Amino acid sequence: MRTPIFDPTRREVLAGLRAALGAALGAPAAGLIAGGAAPSITAQLALQARPATLALRPDQPATPVWELAAVSHLGTVRLKRGDRCEVVFRNDLPVPLAPVWYGRNAPATADPLRGRAPTAPDATETSIISIPNAGTLMADFRLFEAGLNQPARPLPIVAGETNRVDVDRDEVLLIEEWRLRPDGTALPPGRDPKDTTPLYTLNGRTSFELSAAANERLRLRFINGSQRTVLAIKLENHEVRVMALDGQPAEPFPARNGALVLAPGGRADAFVDATTSAPFLLHDGKEARPVGRLTVTGQLERRAPLSPPQPLPPNDLPDQLDLRSALRFDVALGAPDAIWTRPANFSTASAPAFRAKAGRTVVLALKNSGPVTNVFHLHGHHFRLLDKLDDGWKPYWLDTLAIEPGQTQRIAFAATSPGRWLLESVVTDWASPRLVRWYAVE
Repeated sequence: MRTPIFDPTRREVLAGLRAALGAALGAPAAGLIAGGAAPSITAQLALQARPATLALRPDQPATPVWELAAVSHLGTVRLKRGDRCEVVFRNDLPVPLAPVWYGRNAPATADPLRGRAPTAPDATETSIISIPNAGTLMADFRLFEAGLNQPARPLPIVAGETNRVDVDRDEVLLIEEWRLRPDGTALPPGRDPKDTTPLYTLNGRTSFELSAAANERLRLRFINGSQRTVLAIKLENHEVRVMALDGQPAEPFPARNGALVLAPGGRADAFVDATTSAPFLLHDGKEARPVGRLTVTGQLERRAPLSPPQPLPPNDLPDQLDLRSALRFDVALGAPDAIWTRPANFSTASAPAFRAKAGRTVVLALKNSGPVTNVFHLHGHHFRLLDKLDDGWKPYWLDTLAIEPGQTQRIAFAATSPGRWLLESVVTDWASPRLVRWYAVE
């Protein structure tokens, strides 16, 4: 007997999820949109929080995990800058959850923790979001980690440029870390990792292989999907040219020694001209280990030699920041207290870290007085990392920054997105909690 194959189209999947939402609420999904008006939709995306498994050890059964998956797409989710996207989110996990978008700077309906309740188990919700910038994004529900019974996987999302970028292929490389118990199950972060072994995967595999033709130019979108560890990844025997960081174009520069250093949640787009087979090496601060391999075969014929890569199209972030008249605030990064709280206890009734008028430049002095590296993430905006004397900034934008023990780093951003936005802080210790505060742009 032939096994039936269920292979719905994206339109069928989204229609089914919208119908499920209407049945659950007794109203059409469009009724959730403010004012009842139906905006022009240029893209659709069906997301599902669901159980999954990963083959992390060949001698043991597959490891149970939770994941955020795009059931409307085969392979990488690819949207376009300027899209207005209908997102249908289905929660098939036993705890309330909602996807949080990293790298998407735009006013939107209230994000989770800021007035919008997460989606209940066995429920579906629809929202409309805009994609104002091109870049490498990440959707993730791990902000709710206190309720997660399994370690969880984020979802990479590519927002493409409106004009073609001169590369032969565009690949996402998602790096993830796991803490495995002796029985092969995995420990979620925020718990004591005693008696566990660290393990790393590239695109869900312990030994990933990427094939390319010689002379092929690759755009590699590296994402540190780990939750606690600053990682360095290197492609041996190749020049790795950094083109974008945290989803924003940078002035192109070669990675030092061919290695990219990424904080948890950090992203880097790099151009690589494939020349020879070589391993991907990952370093977690303790040791280097192979996590994959670039296998080069054949020859890609070209009419003309490759020219040096040109900068990616800008995303309309300001060329200059007015540091002289900037609003300045000190933000101390630390342990849970009356200021920093776990997401499960968060309320906007708490005092904001700061308030700023829309259009002002804001400078934050981020101080890590603790004994462990602290990773800071700014929601809603990208920032410049300032030079030590505040007389300039690095030639790239970031939304995530690792701050070493005893150090203070100053960042600056243009407050262009009105609303209430989160600040995230977590130290690079598996047992430590993720902490949040909020700030207001009015």
